[in-house]
Amino acid sequence: MKLKTLLLRNFRNYKEAVAHFDLGINVIYGNNGSGKTTLLEAIYFLSTGRSFRTPHLKEMIRHGESAFYLEAHFEKDGVLDALKVFFDGTTRKFHYNQTQYANYSQLLGIMPSVLFAPKDVSLIAGMPNDRRRFLNLQIAQSDPLYVYHLMRYSKAMKQRNVLLKNKCVDSIEAWEKEMAKSASYLMKKRKSTIDHLNHFSSNISSTLTNEENQFEIHYQSSLSKILPEEIEELFKKNRRKELIFGMSLIGPHRDDFKLHLDKKDAKAFSSEGQKRSCLSALRLAEFELLKNQTPTTPLMSIDDFSIHLDETRTSSMQKLLKNYHQVFITTPSANFTGASKNLLVKNDKIS
Repeated sequence: MKLKTLLLRNFRNYKEAVAHFDLGINVIYGNNGSGKTTLLEAIYFLSTGRSFRTPHLKEMIRHGESAFYLEAHFEKDGVLDALKVFFDGTTRKFHYNQTQYANYSQLLGIMPSVLFAPKDVSLIAGMPNDRRRFLNLQIAQSDPLYVYHLMRYSKAMKQRNVLLKNKCVDSIEAWEKEMAKSASYLMKKRKSTIDHLNHFSSNISSTLTNEENQFEIHYQSSLSKILPEEIEELFKKNRRKELIFGMSLIGPHRDDFKLHLDKKDAKAFSSEGQKRSCLSALRLAEFELLKNQTPTTPLMSIDDFSIHLDETRTSSMQKLLKNYHQVFITTPSANFTGASKNLLVKNDKIS
């Protein structure tokens, strides 16, 4: 896949701007606050239907305007495709070529991408929901059935929580049965994904650091069983306790994973440089896994490239990125080894 053109209209600080990209490494440079990260945010939004900077979509509408519009033209399997998104503060509209979609989940997988950003530190130091979001987005871009089970599980759990809160167990078994079926699928996919990420990340981590550090990802689930009937039995056994709290206390919505370096928790025992190396390895492993699971090569975006790694690791990262199909990097200056195109962002213009 090759992203050729990106149009932004009333998006963040841009009234209207067009960016043209090449294969290889596209370096987006300019002063802080000029709008470099906004270009990556637009690509990410077109890929996932959400922002990596804010949960409030209204914040992406240019001040004084009523709506924003994004449009991407990309070549996929030798065919030129168009993806368009419109948001007016209330309604989101998505068009892929001539087809209109009703919700953002249908965007997933059309223009697969991976983003490495400074806030990724939350994958080590943040809350479990940050890490679940990472897993969900990674898997959802290659497996529509995962999205179906994620939505089905969430819907059934909400119904069960209402019953638990009201101290009523009438019909609760029916919702537990639905939850168990989807929980089993979600857990199997998450476990498989982490196994694959471990496979890819081990070599990447060694290449970045030039050391034999052992980087591992450990999946943590609140459920000790994985078959639907076994999970259903666990829900039943835990029901009395959950009636006291008025909510579901076990299940995929409580899943987590930890990053370990040399058998130790990276959050507690790794230096800041080691943590950033772990995150780099994780994101590059995500890219490799997505490339293997989708029929097209995903896009790779790195926000504020210069802050992620020290000089040695940065050099190693640059060498790795030369082999990537299409990369988008933001940095203060155009001094990036191996860039195929430099785009200057200045005064809300792209040149």
